[in-house]
Amino acid sequence: MMSKVKNPTIIDGILPLIVLVVGALLSILVWDTSMLVPLMLSIVTAAIIAIRLGHPWTKVEGYMINGVRMVLSVVFILMIIGALVGTWILSGTIPTLIFYGLNIINPSFFLPMVAIIAGILTLVLGNGFITAGTVGIAFMVIGQGMGFPAEIVAAAVVTGGLMGDKLSPLCDTTITAPAIVDTDVYSHIKHMLWDTLPAYFISVIIFWFIGNKYASNTVNLAQLEEITANLANVFTITPVLFLLPIITLILIVKKFPVIPVLTTLALLGGIASIIFQGSSVALVVQTMTNGYVADTNIELLDTLLTQGGIVSMSGIILLVVFATALGGIYEGAGLFSVLLDKMIEKAKSVGALISATIFSGLLIGFSSGALYLAIILPGRALVGTYKERGLDTKNLSRCLETVGSVGIYLVPWGVPILFVSSVLGVDPIKLIPYLFFAFLVPIINIIYGFTGFTIAKKDYPETIKPREESTTPTYIATEKAID
Repeated sequence: MMSKVKNPTIIDGILPLIVLVVGALLSILVWDTSMLVPLMLSIVTAAIIAIRLGHPWTKVEGYMINGVRMVLSVVFILMIIGALVGTWILSGTIPTLIFYGLNIINPSFFLPMVAIIAGILTLVLGNGFITAGTVGIAFMVIGQGMGFPAEIVAAAVVTGGLMGDKLSPLCDTTITAPAIVDTDVYSHIKHMLWDTLPAYFISVIIFWFIGNKYASNTVNLAQLEEITANLANVFTITPVLFLLPIITLILIVKKFPVIPVLTTLALLGGIASIIFQGSSVALVVQTMTNGYVADTNIELLDTLLTQGGIVSMSGIILLVVFATALGGIYEGAGLFSVLLDKMIEKAKSVGALISATIFSGLLIGFSSGALYLAIILPGRALVGTYKERGLDTKNLSRCLETVGSVGIYLVPWGVPILFVSSVLGVDPIKLIPYLFFAFLVPIINIIYGFTGFTIAKKDYPETIKPREESTTPTYIATEKAID
């Protein structure tokens, strides 16, 4: 006979997170390894707690599978982007972007230009991963060739990607957040302009100041000339290869599905490799599988251009699987709910509710590393509370994007930061401090919550009780009933 399932306590919800954070610190500071073992230890801890609460192992296993199932599309996208990066390097497309970029970009405006160009591209593409894996690599070579630290260039690339992801109607998170909380995409995007544009503008200004400092001190023109000369020796550089990025923009604007588009672009990269670089079919297939191996006699170029391939994504995919399996146990066993409920219970003012929304999403992000869980779980838990308090749910969807699209980049073991760090060749711990945009957006939203500025109000008739039933405000009565 199955034992009765018990409700988890706050300790039950927090303990796996403590294991995860301690393991993460040890991995970074002592073991010098990835997050796989800390995540595995946290999964074991969460599974033991779930079983102790009365969930049979078959159920716990099902929770993990359900968690992973949510991000299977992301896994396929990561694998295909790996193949795409490989063929775009082999074809000379990314080297061509680097070659012309080194010849036309002014070092004084380089960092702001990176953030702006990456932002515009991502707005059109609707996917910051594509931006990072294509022009992002080119910007990394150009920037380091000019003497900029890798982590700062990577931060400028990611900042543009974050802005574009937030405001693009093609981005999956931008579509998911409003759908969960009963609002429409375009109202959601319009409402996000209030936090996105100020944070983006401030970030670009900061990058301009940083860029001026490095541009005046470290640009090495001889190194730039050496890089361009070696690129021309190794690859056939031709403006015709700009057709691949142009085709990318056309396919995305036409709203073709992402996975078929990426597959097509990877194959076109392979065809371009055969036509322009004289590659064999065998070399194209090998590159799609294992990535491109650069041999330009310049260490910087070889480091940044030796990448891509489906196999290169295996480490990130394992982290995705582990992180979302942990998130699945948290959701299935109610470990998230017990933490979120306490936050909601104490959030009496609008500012406190906005803060609780953001912190709950960050909590889920830090405990699972999965952007979708950081959007979906708080959205499900809080949509009723926002309606009961007369707050338009587009306030909630804006907060969900704050944590799911942006705040997740502050999680060193989060799926997005691990991907861009791998592609751009930068340690997440070194990259995160320069992601000014990711710090500013949550802060701006919390300020809006406490000041009331841009907080939209709306009555939802289904949440309003007749006056004679109760003189107590609806949301207070509801909270007391829950208590």
